[in-house]
Amino acid sequence: FGIRALLIVTVTLSPATAPAWSEKNTTGDVYPPLWDLAPENLLDFLVKDNKIVINAWNYQERLGVYKNLLNSSAKYFTAFGSQNFGNILWGLPLQHGWQFHTGRLADPSGVTSCGYEDGDLLCISVRSWWSCMNYYLAIIPFLGAVEAGLFGQLQYEIEILPPEEQRADFCYSVADCRSRIPKLMDEWKAYFEVNNFTFFFIFSVSPATFSSFKLDDALCLMWRAHVSSIAYALPKFQDSLKYLSDPEASFGEDWANAVDFIAATHFSTDLQNINNFQAFLPQRMLVEGDVLPSISDFSPQQNRVLLSLRALHKANQLTGGLLLKLWQKAMSTEAGRKMGRKLIEDLASS
Repeated sequence: FGIRALLIVTVTLSPATAPAWSEKNTTGDVYPPLWDLAPENLLDFLVKDNKIVINAWNYQERLGVYKNLLNSSAKYFTAFGSQNFGNILWGLPLQHGWQFHTGRLADPSGVTSCGYEDGDLLCISVRSWWSCMNYYLAIIPFLGAVEAGLFGQLQYEIEILPPEEQRADFCYSVADCRSRIPKLMDEWKAYFEVNNFTFFFIFSVSPATFSSFKLDDALCLMWRAHVSSIAYALPKFQDSLKYLSDPEASFGEDWANAVDFIAATHFSTDLQNINNFQAFLPQRMLVEGDVLPSISDFSPQQNRVLLSLRALHKANQLTGGLLLKLWQKAMSTEAGRKMGRKLIEDLASS
């Protein structure tokens, strides 16, 4: 049952089931909301007292953190599509954009107007489980990249502004994060290390098999850090789930569980792949009364994705995590991952 649930969700999220996508489709909603307005250079942020000051609790500024990561790493992905479409960091800002678009970054407690159209729409609430989890997939990768030298020698230090509450749950500079979460910083730094990037992509103009092998190495490091960020943040923000409806809280935990399975396949998180599968994610927050798989304003595919995520999570819990371990073992070699992808393609086309 668990394996079947796993295959269903993977198939549903597979690009093979999504509408055709073209590189010509470069306008409109293929980018995160307000992408063009986000700061694209570190000096576009506030510079004060010899520090670059970033408000990570403003959607546009957190998006700007991603934009700087994408821009500064673009040169390493020239062999994987034009306009930086092949950059495997696209999964992070696109997921953040989906969270913003669907209202998941707003204050779910309703106590403040943070994140609402009749209040401060660009505000990211520290009471949002999604926004707190995302901090560890935005600011920590960014500070890891700074430490790794992705932006070269910076003339200013980076300072992240704290939220109004729960300040102890986050870190705010390279030194601060290095002292608090050294292992997590190490994993993101390893991905962004300039020497590693050079190793991955210096021969990217060589035959495709060599390029894809090196890309797989990069995906391995990226997903390892991604999974570690979630594993660290999940217990820390468990209490924030209380602000969500039961269906939304369950979906959040189901999604976090599914990432472990997706990561094992070294799923390519480029612009096209992420846009394709995000079409099957819920386009609003779940509320009390939403019952799977019969949520009337969701498409059949969206209902199926949510049901599959739920089944996968339950199956993994019932087996004490054995299902994930078996899947990871099957995906531990390139040949295994290739077989897994082929299986997914076959199921999707059947």
